[in-house]
Amino acid sequence: MTMDQTRPAVGDRRWQALGVCLTAGFMTLLDSSIVNVALPSMERGLGADTADLSWVVSGYALTFGLALVPAGRLGDVRGRRTVFLFGLALFTLASAACGLASGAGWLVLFRLLQGVASGILAPQTTGLIQQMFQGADRARAFGMLGSVVGLSTAIGPPAGGLLIHLFGTHDGWRWVFFVNLPIGVAAYVAALRLLPRTPPSERREYIDLPGVLLLGAGVLALMLPLVQEQQWTGRLKWALLPVAGLLLAAFWAWERRQGRGGRAPLLDLRLFTQRSFSLGVLLNLVYFAGFTTLFFVYTLFLQNGVGYSALAAGFSSLPFAAGSAAGAAASGRLVVRHGRRLVIAGLCGVALGLLGVIAAVGAVPGRGVGWATALPLLVAGLGSGVTISPNTTLTLAGVPVQRAGAAGGVLVTAQRIGSAAGIAFVGAVYFAHLANRGSPAVALQLGLLTALGIIAAALALAVLDLREHRTLPAGSGPVSSASRPEEPDPAA
Repeated sequence: MTMDQTRPAVGDRRWQALGVCLTAGFMTLLDSSIVNVALPSMERGLGADTADLSWVVSGYALTFGLALVPAGRLGDVRGRRTVFLFGLALFTLASAACGLASGAGWLVLFRLLQGVASGILAPQTTGLIQQMFQGADRARAFGMLGSVVGLSTAIGPPAGGLLIHLFGTHDGWRWVFFVNLPIGVAAYVAALRLLPRTPPSERREYIDLPGVLLLGAGVLALMLPLVQEQQWTGRLKWALLPVAGLLLAAFWAWERRQGRGGRAPLLDLRLFTQRSFSLGVLLNLVYFAGFTTLFFVYTLFLQNGVGYSALAAGFSSLPFAAGSAAGAAASGRLVVRHGRRLVIAGLCGVALGLLGVIAAVGAVPGRGVGWATALPLLVAGLGSGVTISPNTTLTLAGVPVQRAGAAGGVLVTAQRIGSAAGIAFVGAVYFAHLANRGSPAVALQLGLLTALGIIAAALALAVLDLREHRTLPAGSGPVSSASRPEEPDPAA
């Protein structure tokens, strides 16, 4: 296929292989949101207490984030197909074990394994896209990945609510995990046949174990107080943040030493000399800190403040999912022409949609609020789809294929850290107002205004990058995030 093609050729196995990757990605990302509405069912059917339920949610996020960069590098070195198959098998088996868990402790353990498997799979998908596609085809593939991210995030609550409704509140939670089994088995069989092998020339390096340990400890110290913000009372938990800073600084120093000594580092720090990569990672972190908090506070408001059922609250987020899928699919074709300007337009759409939700909540009190927020959520979803996939395309445009897994791991790690930080921050605003006997509607509005401020920070980053790119002399500096992906890829 030529680089300017926008539609897959019939029989092109690359697109079939991409379908396998996106199926696995959808399944793993869905599991980060579908479980939330099943927590009351776990409490009734399994006798889980608040601490257990907290770890079912936060433990998955923690191990997901810890595995991303090491797993991405492992795929770069040992072959992305092999690591993908291992991660998919582990996720499927862990899902079965979660559904069969006889006690809360076992459920938490298997949920941690599920998170590890998800962290193994995610960077293989971005690495395989870099490996299989170039130019406009690569932008289109990342557009499809963006659709999956948006859909899986928004469709989790209604899917979980539907399963609880069908299988009952006592054992319905088990089917949240059992639903992964037929999908996982089918995807594994298809992956064996369709996924390409990594070229042998890209598989001669070793894993930097000290780098893995330093990065893992740093990410753990950073994320733990964020994901446990509501469960760990007191301020002592925040003492882990300076510890995280020291560990990550030590990781940076170690990786520089590895690179200067001619040894293969876990993360090639030269990637951060590319404005396209460093800006994209930072923008990803900030955007996800604002974007994912919408579902956290909105579904809490609908269920606890308005009296919606889990199923009704879940279906209220479907306009966002539809908009996100449409926006991501369209942006995969447009990013080649418009670059960073498309991300700016998407962020403006998200901000406009959030303002609409805030206005609708104030204008339509009571149970009609779900209908009143449908159009603003659709607009926010369109904006989100036009933000995530183009930013991914632009961030990874100049990354060599042999470093694509580790680079993709960094990008998704930024998403996980941003999501945890945003939920902790916006959740604190939301719960603080409720603790003072405030109105749930006002608490939601204050939380969304906080999220809107975070989105505005992401917008400022994107605008600044575009302005700086315009002031650079032609041909100067590293590959810009505003450069067009149809230019020859340095890794091709």
